Amino acid sequence: MTDTNKKVKGRKMKWLFLVFLILIILYLIVQGFRCSKGSKTAQDKLHSYQVKTANLSYGSMTYIDEGQGEVILSVHGIFGRYDQAYDNIKNRESKNRLLAPSRFGYLGSAVKGTGTPADQSKAFNELLDSLEIDQVFVLATSAGGTPAIRFALDYPERVKGLILFCSAMPVNEKPDTYLEYQAPPEPLLSDYAMYLISPLMPALMGMPASTVETILPISERKTGVILDGKLTNPDMERNFDQYPIEELIPPVLILHSEDDPVASFKKVENVQHRFPNLTLVTFPDGGHMMTGHGEEIDIALENFMNRYK
Repeated sequence: MTDTNKKVKGRKMKWLFLVFLILIILYLIVQGFRCSKGSKTAQDKLHSYQVKTANLSYGSMTYIDEGQGEVILSVHGIFGRYDQAYDNIKNRESKNRLLAPSRFGYLGSAVKGTGTPADQSKAFNELLDSLEIDQVFVLATSAGGTPAIRFALDYPERVKGLILFCSAMPVNEKPDTYLEYQAPPEPLLSDYAMYLISPLMPALMGMPASTVETILPISERKTGVILDGKLTNPDMERNFDQYPIEELIPPVLILHSEDDPVASFKKVENVQHRFPNLTLVTFPDGGHMMTGHGEEIDIALENFMNRYK
């Protein structure tokens, strides 16, 4: 290669690097503007909910309580709180009383004990006592599945039925190893960082990039996310013997997408035989949010709740 060709190639590389750098800077700026706008929109939306606060023995728990009829206790997943818990089932408000609390560390909900699923189970029980509710259907999504299963094991007399939406699943046998922390790394737990990685959400989590708009503000969910990562998500593996699924008394309805990249359907297949009274409804697609199957989900819920109310 001649010196002239080397110089031309060098200039091209410099220009390519400069263009790449400019694109990165533009991306950071654009996502910054989107983050600022999204944060304001999220705060405005939060103010639209009719939120109540229960003053329990250990501290406060925020929740939404809407509708009438059979009570559904909605247990949200990671990055959630009362808004996610309510939005997951708000289409049932004309038929059911929807009780949607924030779990530990999520917007206004204090942490009982160390924050384990067993502690969360006790908090749910105390919340029901404070509202003079005897029995509920428990509906849990994603990471909320672990405390919901714990509650059904600890207080079976209060649970008419356990409903798991693309939920965390128990394991078939005690694992030799497992991830000690099962959540995004703490440096990513900010509004801006989540906007930066939002284009990866469809590939990594089976959710549209716009999902980032529903988990803001991160600052008011961060404590809960870290608790879920350290305690909630690993609990059924860490404390396998404390989850005797074969002894579950309430009937169980599992709804799950076969292409869920977050809560793998393979885990459902491996463990379904452990549930003594199971109704399993699956969808070939839809991802972690079971997108496109709203009507089928509602029919399955209606049939299950009518059978066991």
